[in-house]
Amino acid sequence: MRLVPVLGVIGFLLIVVGVAMLTALPFSYMFDGTDFQPILYSALITIAAGVALMLFMKRMPREELGVREGFAIVTFGWVVVALFGSLPFLFTGATTSFTDAYFETISGFTTTGSSIFTDVESLSHGLLYWRALTHWLGGMGIIVLSLAVLPILGIGGMQLFKAEVAGPTKDKLTPRVAETARLLWGLYVLLTAVETGLLMYGGMSFFDAICHAFATISTGGFSTKNASLATYDSAYFDWIVTLFMFIGGTNFALHYSALKGNVGSYFKDNEFMFFLISAIVAVLIVTLSISPGFYEGDVMRAFRYAAFNVVSVMTCTGFANADFAVWAPLAQVVLLFMMFPGASAGSTGGGLKNIRVLLLLKTGVNELKKLVHPKIVSPIRYNGRMVEQDTLFTVGGFLILYLITFSTASIILTATGLDIVTSMSAVAASMANVGPGLGTVGPMANYAHLTDFAKWVLGACMLLGRLEIFTVFALFSSAFWKR
Repeated sequence: MRLVPVLGVIGFLLIVVGVAMLTALPFSYMFDGTDFQPILYSALITIAAGVALMLFMKRMPREELGVREGFAIVTFGWVVVALFGSLPFLFTGATTSFTDAYFETISGFTTTGSSIFTDVESLSHGLLYWRALTHWLGGMGIIVLSLAVLPILGIGGMQLFKAEVAGPTKDKLTPRVAETARLLWGLYVLLTAVETGLLMYGGMSFFDAICHAFATISTGGFSTKNASLATYDSAYFDWIVTLFMFIGGTNFALHYSALKGNVGSYFKDNEFMFFLISAIVAVLIVTLSISPGFYEGDVMRAFRYAAFNVVSVMTCTGFANADFAVWAPLAQVVLLFMMFPGASAGSTGGGLKNIRVLLLLKTGVNELKKLVHPKIVSPIRYNGRMVEQDTLFTVGGFLILYLITFSTASIILTATGLDIVTSMSAVAASMANVGPGLGTVGPMANYAHLTDFAKWVLGACMLLGRLEIFTVFALFSSAFWKR
């Protein structure tokens, strides 16, 4: 692996993050201004570190990055970016613990939404904006953003794209990956602006609207309010956010097709239909289970809360408008299980991805057919195309690694003194990048009470979930480091 180009690209990412930090300064100035200097210093340090690393690019060969460099840049890029992204939390005095600052930042960049702050509303406005912005940057991926600029620097970015969007399918919207990145970010910005406008139309302030839009489109979940969306108790806000959470959890290639006039592409896509039907079934089950005992038989009100929280969990956003930790056990079980499939491939959401679950189900059904008809030839198809056997093996391998990681991390957290419900739901929520779990890390609670060791374990789970395991585990392979 060539270290020089890796450091050079990470340097560029730090410059991007440092410049993004500067956008928090106007909000700091408009409000109390107490965090102006801390955020400014954090941005300057981050940019300076990025420039220092960029000096290595003088020796960078002008050629396509290799597979190893791509994996290294994506994994170490997220780790380093979160390291410098935690500076505003430390410099403003919001927390004096490096562990807490890093946990909050990696939670933001991985769009998990788990927080260690017990009183979010006491944070300064500049810091709240930066906290929300980490979601927005991480949602589409800082790496994907860099693809639009890397060709200018003389390097191709295809390997970065492959590493960042790890999964069974990687739809390139245009032949050139840089143009793909620009289209994705253009669509991302457009959706963010539309949601911000709709929230402001309902009466939300511009600051709260843009922060919640950042967290919705990125399927992140950080709110500017302690009680999240429950603060507003507004059906209008709940339905707007529910819609945009679902949009954020859908493959952006389908959004692009719809924007070009091909709305039917949604309903021709097997994964989208599986995602949609799963959401409808889950919402109906939760509605029926909570309507009698928790909402006095008001089915429409129960339906609103069920739809919001099911979509929030399915898309791995983590917003809450009710404390589902006190709902009926059936509703809690449904929400817990919906964390695992997560969102769609090519979306900003996390989890196993619905396409993998769909392929696993098709494989299971196919095996049952072979038991009855041993000589039958029944290829598995996706969107009308036959799925290669290697892809199915990859999906199976991913599931095994996911379950091993989930089980190991859950056992480790239980060893720190947490109960089994809290441990398992915290790991599930972290790996799926959901945020709130059950037990002592429920939707109206936080992660502040966990030990530092537990926070580092969950931080690692967030990174593994965001980069879909293979990207990170590849670095631990001896073959990766061999010439």
